[in-house]
Amino acid sequence: MAEASPDAAARSVVVGVDLGGTKIAAATVAADGTLGPVRAVPTPAAAGPDAVLDAVAGLVREVVAALPGGARLRALGVGTAGVVDVGRGVIVSATDTLPGWPGNDVAGGLRRRLADLASDGPSGDAPAVPVFVENDVDAHAAGEVWLGAAAGARSALLVAVGTGVGAAVVLDGRPLRGAHHVAGELGHMPVPGAELLRCPCGRTGHLEAIGAGPAIHRRYLALGGDAASPDTRDVVARAGAGDELAATVVRDAAQAVGRAVAGVVTVLDPEVVVVGGGLAGAGDLWWSALEGALRAEVVDVLADLPLRRAALGNEAAIVGAARGAWSLVGPPGDQPGARPGGLGEENHRERTTT
Repeated sequence: MAEASPDAAARSVVVGVDLGGTKIAAATVAADGTLGPVRAVPTPAAAGPDAVLDAVAGLVREVVAALPGGARLRALGVGTAGVVDVGRGVIVSATDTLPGWPGNDVAGGLRRRLADLASDGPSGDAPAVPVFVENDVDAHAAGEVWLGAAAGARSALLVAVGTGVGAAVVLDGRPLRGAHHVAGELGHMPVPGAELLRCPCGRTGHLEAIGAGPAIHRRYLALGGDAASPDTRDVVARAGAGDELAATVVRDAAQAVGRAVAGVVTVLDPEVVVVGGGLAGAGDLWWSALEGALRAEVVDVLADLPLRRAALGNEAAIVGAARGAWSLVGPPGDQPGARPGGLGEENHRERTTT
């Protein structure tokens, strides 16, 4: 197998992808975390998994084609909705946000679609593009631990509250995946207040049934709120404007998240908690209710646990996914498989052979 030339290696890039139910975003990410221009396309979720992978591959091609000098794709990182077997790059389970997504071989599908980008020419003698796939919230966490609100921490809990409620755990510098790939599924913890509310997973009583954005809107309407209210953003605005019912629903949702976070940090004792997602920007009412519930529940030794807003915004998953891709190839001068910034990954050898 031919070795890539030094000039070709200099032109190779790593691309990170944030794959969500409504939008796919991608950009180059350098070994120091520098983010290139972000390109985005709608997710053709209703058209099925093949159409989604085609859209991802097409977007990656656009990102690479926009670079000067005939750049190659050194590695690809993808943060995606769903439970992911990171070692194989396969979706273990997912909600209907991406129909047909469970069982899909994301890594293999993208390697096949992008094989030509790994080669300097038509001969195709370069190795296949290394592809790293992880859950989107885990990708957010990787970005925040590398360059964001948890930078420098060896352990962290990142919570994302928006359309759903997710979390990711970093312990001793490593992402916690779990024996069944579901570590961090905070949204499916049973919580007080949600006993009769149906979660998107089909069960009742889970955090996502009361704490997620759509749950806030549903509950506001169910309790007699203004039927003209179109969405969660409107309910939050009404709460800020003095609508007592809206304020109660928003406060209850935030407190449920805070209590759930308190349970997790009591078990894991991380250095820092980082909260992101759309509701993290919902204003002081939501944030103060979450923090108040968290502080009220934890034991005294955790009273000063840092609670921070996520710092990287919408680009966090792109940066974090690319960081996983860098772990497969190593930045220039590093050993392959060594993550930049020290966040190790226990399964890098298995991923490179799939």
